[in-house]
Amino acid sequence: MTDPLPTALTATLKNLPDRPGVYLMKDARGEVIYVGKAQSLRSRVRSYWQKESPAGDMHRIRSVIDKVVDVEYTLTDSISEALLLEGNLVKRFQPMFNVRLKDDKSYPYIKVTLGDDFPRIERTRKLPQDGSRYFGPYASASSVDEAMNLVRRLFPFRTCTIDIRDGERALQRPCLLYHIKRCQGPCIEAVTKDAYRADIAQVELFLEGRQESVADALRTEMSQASDRQDYERAAALRDKVRAIERTMESQKMEAFAKTDLDLVGLARQDNQAAVQLFVIRDGKAIGRDVFLLASPRDTTDDEVLTGFLLQYYGRATSVPREVAVPRALIDADDLERFLTDRRAATAPEGARAAGVRLHAPQRGERRRLMELATRNAAEMLAREQVRWLADQGKTLGALEELAAALDLPGLPERIECYDISTFQGTNSVGSMVVFEDGRPRTGEYRRFEIRTVQGQSDVASHQEVLRRRFRNAKAGEEGSAEEQRWAMPDLVIVDGGRAQVSAAKIVLDELGLHDLPLAGLAKEREELILPGREDPVLLPTTSQALYLVQRLRDEAHRFAITYHRKLRARASIRSAFDDLPGVGPRRRAVLLRTFGSIKRIREAPVEQLAALPGIGPALAARIKAGLES
Repeated sequence: MTDPLPTALTATLKNLPDRPGVYLMKDARGEVIYVGKAQSLRSRVRSYWQKESPAGDMHRIRSVIDKVVDVEYTLTDSISEALLLEGNLVKRFQPMFNVRLKDDKSYPYIKVTLGDDFPRIERTRKLPQDGSRYFGPYASASSVDEAMNLVRRLFPFRTCTIDIRDGERALQRPCLLYHIKRCQGPCIEAVTKDAYRADIAQVELFLEGRQESVADALRTEMSQASDRQDYERAAALRDKVRAIERTMESQKMEAFAKTDLDLVGLARQDNQAAVQLFVIRDGKAIGRDVFLLASPRDTTDDEVLTGFLLQYYGRATSVPREVAVPRALIDADDLERFLTDRRAATAPEGARAAGVRLHAPQRGERRRLMELATRNAAEMLAREQVRWLADQGKTLGALEELAAALDLPGLPERIECYDISTFQGTNSVGSMVVFEDGRPRTGEYRRFEIRTVQGQSDVASHQEVLRRRFRNAKAGEEGSAEEQRWAMPDLVIVDGGRAQVSAAKIVLDELGLHDLPLAGLAKEREELILPGREDPVLLPTTSQALYLVQRLRDEAHRFAITYHRKLRARASIRSAFDDLPGVGPRRRAVLLRTFGSIKRIREAPVEQLAALPGIGPALAARIKAGLES
């Protein structure tokens, strides 16, 4: 006899609409453990609690269905919208039973700041709606750097953050990049806005893979320069055309002339998967990246491929006319509609976007390239497995050694380390870093700005941080919603000696955490201090356990000092302007946007300050005098 369903879940199942949408399954803690989409929410979600298994992911879901205590859903107008929302929600909640791209942080993009009079080209991981154009996502920062370096060699563009506006001279003298012809000098009005943006338009075409269009435009300009006997300009354009032609030749794929194609290869082992993505634009291979995914062991290849397509193209800045996958997919029609909608949404303004064809090539060059992509994915996955097994062996040994040295009841699977950073008693901050299974979990790191003990001791700061971290663990006392989701550690390490350990022990005892293992790492001899034990624990200098705790301590120190420097910089900027009458938030923003730092404002001539909007000669003189005093 099965247990009755929770009342709230029964009511939800009874009232599900016969409409397309996305559903979220939650456990008793309110955590999202699975996200799915459906053409009919009523029939799809109810089927999980019926005797007959639905197609697809039921085998896997049935093993955890008893954990589900609630289902939430969101209606959509179409299955295509549901697919997009599903991919976004998987990225947001990282449910344990969904296929997930393995990215603790967002993937990188190349950003062209078209909202500026003189756009910049830079790397970013965020996609705000600010009028910029984005290219990506790329699988790694190195992939972005490779593309950026190629663009820099071919096109001069500015990389500074100075606020440069059309018709205004921002600087009196250009920087080195102008003199070595890596920037056109918009800051000194050496190039017009129209000419600069024409070059940026060529960069956009190049990043799209339309190198032939760029080369044709440059050949025309070269001919015009030659006709007017501007031979220096013509020679520079000739060299640029040749560089682009060499790039095209290296990327050229004869069998895919004029083809826009993304080709997806897949390899799997246990609960890991790798996808090799070949990006072909206008018959040229402009990118080949490998993406790693976490996939529950019982997922099918269909689910892994579908999960990748939803999450990758849900954030992609362009979708090709054709997407090839290694096998025919059950939801191919729905995915084609999703990709077609994404292609229309990401197309340049005014461009007509044709539909997308999703298919599995069976023969010819596409099939040969698919097999190559699959082999590349398998090779990458094998390398990851070897690296993972090596790391696992080392970290398991380190955890076992640490558990034995500290006489812990079991392996310290989750370790939290705390550090305090301060400067002359001001802007004190605390850091908490988390290692699980010997590896950093950066998403669980936390910073604490010290509130009540500024100017006091390192010991008191440690106590404040620990109270704020563990206050929700005390019986009957509630912490914030975020704190309630923090898992309890198997070991707490504080950076410091006996005084810090004794202070930390007082806090843990206050909160009823008498049995929580605690240690301090003293810097002088790298010894571990335990509460209630007179002799410190000295680990061998070649010990993997010592390397682990040192890495924890160094990571906590790095995380704390980074935050501390940020606060100090913010405070120094505030204090530098606080004593300047007439410089309010708006003028301060203009100054910092133009010059970027107090140092550069201090070095700028009075005339340059006076030329800024809202400043004028008198205020510029007061600013210079105030900053130089």
